Amino acid sequence: MLGSDKQQKDHDHLLHVADVVGTHGLRGDIKVRAHSGDLFVLLTVAEVVLEAPNGAVILASVSRQIPHKGVALMRLKGFDRIELAEPLVGSKVKVPESALPELDDDEYYWQELSGLQVIDRHYGDLGRLVRIFTTAAHDTYVVEGVYGEVLIPAVKEFVLAIDLEQGVVKVDLPAGLVPERE
Repeated sequence: MLGSDKQQKDHDHLLHVADVVGTHGLRGDIKVRAHSGDLFVLLTVAEVVLEAPNGAVILASVSRQIPHKGVALMRLKGFDRIELAEPLVGSKVKVPESALPELDDDEYYWQELSGLQVIDRHYGDLGRLVRIFTTAAHDTYVVEGVYGEVLIPAVKEFVLAIDLEQGVVKVDLPAGLVPERE
């Protein structure tokens, strides 16, 4: 657990990059699903901070990490048995911002997009971007607002601009992606 104020300050710039979605085997491996389809950070980081479902914050050293069926299998020092790893399922996996690779100009980390206002050229204000999920073809933005839940493929044909300073994503969606107002 992160006990001292100094330890907490050292981890102030943490980004929530993945979630623990299960366990694997009897040696305490945890299945970690990245928010993006890219496992690079999860396969290279030496330490992670976990926010467990019970509210505990755990700084853990990674002793093993390998890709496995779209997730990263991680073994954490001190969690080398299934009964020690099971309580970690549901935890948020955070890493220091400095551990993340630089992105191209048209790429963003989930933390940067979370909560942005989404405005469509024809429909106007669609609401806020609340989640992103990855498919085999592309990421999909989940927006909640006056039209209910709107799923937007994160492709150049639909996403016109992302302005982090203004807190806005501008889109141009085809008919059928935005449900009728209730």
